[in-house]
Amino acid sequence: MKKLTDVQIKAWITSNTRFEDKADGGGLYLCYRESMASPMWRFRYRYSGKRRQMFIGSYKGMTLSEARKQAKELNARVALGHDVAGEKQSRKSAALAAIEAEKNRITVSALTERYYQERVLHKRVRPEQVHGHLNRLSKYLGKMNVEDVTGKHINAMYQKDLARGYPSSTNKLREFTRKVFGYAAAQHIIPFNPAQWLDISYAGGNQEPRERNLSREELTALFKEMAAVKGFGRENYLTIKLLLLLCVRKCELTKSLKSDFDLDGAVWTLAKGRTKTKSKIDIPLSQQAIDALGELFAQSPDSDYLLPARKAQHNRLPYISEVTLNVALKKIAGIEHFTVHDLRRTAKTKMQELGVDEFISERCLNHKIIGMAGTYGRHDFFEERKKALQLWANYLDSCENGAAWNVTPIRKTK
Repeated sequence: MKKLTDVQIKAWITSNTRFEDKADGGGLYLCYRESMASPMWRFRYRYSGKRRQMFIGSYKGMTLSEARKQAKELNARVALGHDVAGEKQSRKSAALAAIEAEKNRITVSALTERYYQERVLHKRVRPEQVHGHLNRLSKYLGKMNVEDVTGKHINAMYQKDLARGYPSSTNKLREFTRKVFGYAAAQHIIPFNPAQWLDISYAGGNQEPRERNLSREELTALFKEMAAVKGFGRENYLTIKLLLLLCVRKCELTKSLKSDFDLDGAVWTLAKGRTKTKSKIDIPLSQQAIDALGELFAQSPDSDYLLPARKAQHNRLPYISEVTLNVALKKIAGIEHFTVHDLRRTAKTKMQELGVDEFISERCLNHKIIGMAGTYGRHDFFEERKKALQLWANYLDSCENGAAWNVTPIRKTK
């Protein structure tokens, strides 16, 4: 077989002579199709009785001598039982897969935002609560790529979060960490959920129901401290006072519109979309609540919200963030730690002490009544709740003013 020469190949290029194959021997061929900008070297061989071939480079980038050397090495590998074309294709596929995987790599921060937009924002009554837990996840692991996160990283995050001293909050962080990485697995971003096997013992552990409620002395001290502590603010004072007076959940008050309140009619219509029970309720307003609401109305005359956002917030909500009151209460010293939600338990406990009927106090807190009474009892007990809430407001008034309380508790009629 006559060997190829560089002079011959260059002449073909100059004359633009096109061909499918020109043999050089040893399985090396030169191909110069119409579609090619430069002649290409091709290697042919037999593997398991079948003809195989592969391109190994262009004449522009690989000289004749280099192509012969490459063909010699490939022949040696074929003699050892290697399917060199198949191996090349496997390497190419692996490289393409790696490129595609790199394109699909996302950070935990990007994942949490995607999860929030798709699974939380329009599907929960209180998406801002979830947003807070997702922010903590993003704070701890946000810069890591999702596929790089292991159970070790997640456990370390739990331990760091536990050091803040709020185990129930760490349990919530665990709950949403499992959901976020479960979502990633469902979207085929990762093959499995790395948080799946970390049970509650790795986070805050099983929590006993809270029993914290403020005593009369602590309520008196709370009003005094809120008025005196620098930077606490009148808005926060009135908001905490209203949470006590109205016995509602924090989010139910912070999201409320001024138009929901009828101060002349002494009633607050809480829409079902903003209640945990998902049912509308008319809440009677005591005189003390009307006075506090009127003052808040006057402080933000241009806003539709009772408690408008006071500055730019990361979540861009038009009302105050859920953490605003938590941060404010950290400034209160001299009172054993309590949470905003403990104010509802305080109201419930004190109403019991004041002799308010158990069923009425439950309705004052807008708790869902279970059993037959909840299913078939549609009476709103508005007047009974109005009387109970006014009694409770008078009690709080005495705490706020440091006055004695000597009103005889309500007694059930027999």
